[in-house]
Amino acid sequence: MAELHWHASTSAGSADGTAAVGQGAWHLAVELPAGTLQNAAATLPWSMTEEEKVFMNGYQTWTECPELGKWDRQRGTDQIPRFLREKYAFDRYGDYHFVRYGKKKGQSHGFSYCYFRRGEHYRLAASLNETPGYTVFYYDAKAQTLHIERDCAGVHHEGGKFAAFDLFFAEGSEDEVFDAWFAALGCRARQTKKLAGYSSWYNRYQNIDESSILEDLQGCKTLFRQGDLFQIDDGWEPKVGDWLKADPAKFPQGLRSIADAAHENGFLAGLWLAPFVCEKESALYREHPDWLLQVNGQPWCCGCNWSGFYALDIDNPAVQDYLQTVFDRVLNDWGFDLVKLDFLYGAAPFGNEHESRAARMQRAMVWLRTLCGDKLILGCGVPVMPAFGVADYCRIGCDVGLDWDDVWYMRLFHRERVSTKHSIGNTIFRRQLNGRAYGSDPDVFFLREENCKLTPQQKKQLATVNALFSGILLTSDMPSRYTPEMRQQYAALRDVTDHAENVRVEADAGICIKYTLHGEKKQILL
Repeated sequence: MAELHWHASTSAGSADGTAAVGQGAWHLAVELPAGTLQNAAATLPWSMTEEEKVFMNGYQTWTECPELGKWDRQRGTDQIPRFLREKYAFDRYGDYHFVRYGKKKGQSHGFSYCYFRRGEHYRLAASLNETPGYTVFYYDAKAQTLHIERDCAGVHHEGGKFAAFDLFFAEGSEDEVFDAWFAALGCRARQTKKLAGYSSWYNRYQNIDESSILEDLQGCKTLFRQGDLFQIDDGWEPKVGDWLKADPAKFPQGLRSIADAAHENGFLAGLWLAPFVCEKESALYREHPDWLLQVNGQPWCCGCNWSGFYALDIDNPAVQDYLQTVFDRVLNDWGFDLVKLDFLYGAAPFGNEHESRAARMQRAMVWLRTLCGDKLILGCGVPVMPAFGVADYCRIGCDVGLDWDDVWYMRLFHRERVSTKHSIGNTIFRRQLNGRAYGSDPDVFFLREENCKLTPQQKKQLATVNALFSGILLTSDMPSRYTPEMRQQYAALRDVTDHAENVRVEADAGICIKYTLHGEKKQILL
């Protein structure tokens, strides 16, 4: 048991006190006067040994979140010159515009859950309910405290009880603490079936058309199994936000014929969308400025991809009608079985007086599930916990790159940047979500030699980690160009995905992953 000090306030008054907390669920409902919520915070004494590691879950799926040493700290975007931050909206991809970053060694923070690991012993602190606001954990090694805040400021409270905290604490082995947390959440993954297949993005990127997609589909017939996924990624639409027809110059016959061809070859058909944002050059942005989410009288820019992209107001009835039409067309008229829904964080960069930022994000995810019905959702670029039990599959790291860690100056930017190195790290350190919250998507692997700068060892590390910790295993290689050796490598990866057992991660001095395959002990070093 430990003594927790708490404080909560509205614009009309505050309350504070202490409480004893131990393992299991812990709830604190605070009597507060009617007014605008200002904060809810709690602090626990929490020491770490010098050899202990701490994991702080990142804000959204792309956010880098490795295990940290006791005196490590995270870096925000303050080091980026202001004119660059403003020009490219680098601080809009993550939590930088609403969460404070520690300035000193030993300071870190995370969302919804965190753990402290010493060897194989875990101490887990996690949220059981994010609707009142994201639960943000701050650790300070020097002060030896775990500070917990509810991201609720600005929401109107009617007076009476406010659910300041709904927390879960557990100690034990990795499986013990995470199984107990998900049991307390009452959360189960929607899918137990592992998917594998192809995505067009990491080879052709936006340079796709009907001819190249059909070429890749023919190649996939020689490699993939019945029921695997054939996914068309970004580049099929005229502009991001304009989803009601395919780019006529690239796909003159539309996309129904592509989905039909995938089905005729025994594959699931997948399509990429970014439903909650639009780019500046889109017809939607030009013709419907009233559909954009306004913050201080200006449309909210979510980042610098494409021509710059902006959040849609999901409470605008016209936006709701538009997206209803989009999903009906994609899933029913065109016949796609899976939608990869990207840049989802654009739905809720802010809350309002009626709901918190987290409640808005959760509502958006539930709405997507309603729009998609029983069709499959692959979530991406989404705050992690709102996707629990809603997305069938979900990214758990940033985009991989065609090299190991991008060019040097990109490493100075935000935690959501493209990086194969960071992607592998997130796949490993968020592995506990796979099969509990959803099927984890670690992004693609590469076996090809053309258009890829990864070394053979790096490609092997990426592919093996993905095979061991994924619910969906994708490549963007052109299977028609695979050599006999590459086909053997691919078959071996599918064997790992299907049959690896007793998978264990040792991360105290470097990373070593051990597993058993058909009775033989294996390991991979990173």
